[in-house]
Amino acid sequence: MSTEEREERHRHNFEHVTTHTAQVWADTFVSELKDTIVEAQLRTRQIPPQLPVDKAVEKYQQSNNRLLILGFNATMTEQVDVPGRRGNGQIKEMKLVLHPELREPLSILCNDPKTTIVILSGSERSVLDENFKDFNVWLAAENGMFLRLTSGEWMSTMPEHLNMDWVESVQLVLDYFRERTPRSYVEVRETSLVWNYKYADVEFGRVQARDMLQHLWTGPISNAAVDVVQGSRSVEVRSVGVSKGAAIDRILGEIVHSKCMTTPIDYVLCIGHFLGKDEDIYTFFEPELPFDKEVTGSGKLSENKACLEKRTGPKPNAGKSGSKGVRNKVFSLSSEKGPQSRSNNSKDWGMQDESVGWHEGSSVLDLKGENYFSCAVGRKRSNARYSLASSEEVVSFIKAMAKSYA
Repeated sequence: MSTEEREERHRHNFEHVTTHTAQVWADTFVSELKDTIVEAQLRTRQIPPQLPVDKAVEKYQQSNNRLLILGFNATMTEQVDVPGRRGNGQIKEMKLVLHPELREPLSILCNDPKTTIVILSGSERSVLDENFKDFNVWLAAENGMFLRLTSGEWMSTMPEHLNMDWVESVQLVLDYFRERTPRSYVEVRETSLVWNYKYADVEFGRVQARDMLQHLWTGPISNAAVDVVQGSRSVEVRSVGVSKGAAIDRILGEIVHSKCMTTPIDYVLCIGHFLGKDEDIYTFFEPELPFDKEVTGSGKLSENKACLEKRTGPKPNAGKSGSKGVRNKVFSLSSEKGPQSRSNNSKDWGMQDESVGWHEGSSVLDLKGENYFSCAVGRKRSNARYSLASSEEVVSFIKAMAKSYA
């Protein structure tokens, strides 16, 4: 064997060993294990009942500090005709535009100082900016990885050391299937890639989606720390740890600190058309369930979640609380600076006003089961407590909440 060939083989082996590390293997194993759990939960999910609108509105008015987490796509949007995109079937397409009938009731809810509204979406920041620039709400884009108050600037809530090395190779595969599937398209986000075929022929799109998954699993993501999330007409590839449920604790920590909350949050409404991977946000607030700690591939508790779960006082005596199904959780931020944003127009996670103490904004989530309403929109089976059939029913519900102020 020549010297050149030995060097080439050594170089190849060295690259393989340094790329496919034990850490990468562990992250991939844990990710696939979580996917198996999600698939099992999908098979055992039950059909949630219709949302009791009157009860939800009544509990809303009786509470002192409310948190409303609202999805956007297929939750607060309406179906409209798109000029120039009409085929023989006069296809109606879903544009990401806020339902016009929601503007007035949403403004009423936003103006209540006892109500905090978070728009949590997988969409890009520019989409949320365009639709909610006139409202006093919190915007959480790209599954909660970017956060801002409409009057402030974007900041990053991404976990530290988020590996995005897989993006280029995965995008080649997605672009290949975009070219093969008429009327499909690829969304390039900062934390994920999405191939969407909702405008394409449904049956052909499903066949292409199955073929794409085989290409991905045997190719660019075979050893990458990513999650593949299948929607009804989409395939999304995102880094491990990117989900709405994983981001909500960091989002709450920032909101509590920014508003300097002292009154416990005693009412939570979480409603949206979320993918199965993101339905962990419903169980996050469930008072009857234990709060699952996020474990990284190294077996350590996530730093942000660890500091958010830290209690600032002695544990209450559960046997004397007098209310079953109540969970107290304190959200406080560490004084250490977190990961920096990947975008020039985003602020560092840790950049806050130094004159404000980091623990002054701590707040207790004191939530009884009767004051928690999780609702899935347009899904037959879900982990949510309740369901609504369409965005039109969401509009009617939010209108009813706004009318309760009259």
